[in-house]
Amino acid sequence: MAENRERYWTEVIEQQIASGQNVRAFCRSQGVGEHSFYMWRQRLRRGKEKRKNEKPVRFALVDRGAASAAELSGASLELLLPGGERLRIQRGIDRETLRMVLEALGR
Repeated sequence: MAENRERYWTEVIEQQIASGQNVRAFCRSQGVGEHSFYMWRQRLRRGKEKRKNEKPVRFALVDRGAASAAELSGASLELLLPGGERLRIQRGIDRETLRMVLEALGR
């Protein structure tokens, strides 16, 4: 449902831009609340900016064997998962990325 609202407001905002009308006139002509228009425009811009600033997440599932000292040299943390897999987390990882990886693992 939220996705439908986002799509709806994206279309409304695009229509306003294409119309050449100022926001107040456009909202009146379309029966759209001006406050809602500005709120959604800001929300959609923030979401777009957030997606633009996201860095790709890179991690690898390592085999079950013991890691050598050379393999661990770049990792500051290694997690041994219940199935015997090891997850190596590099130095400098940001909290949000780490949280996302742990959530994906169900931890």
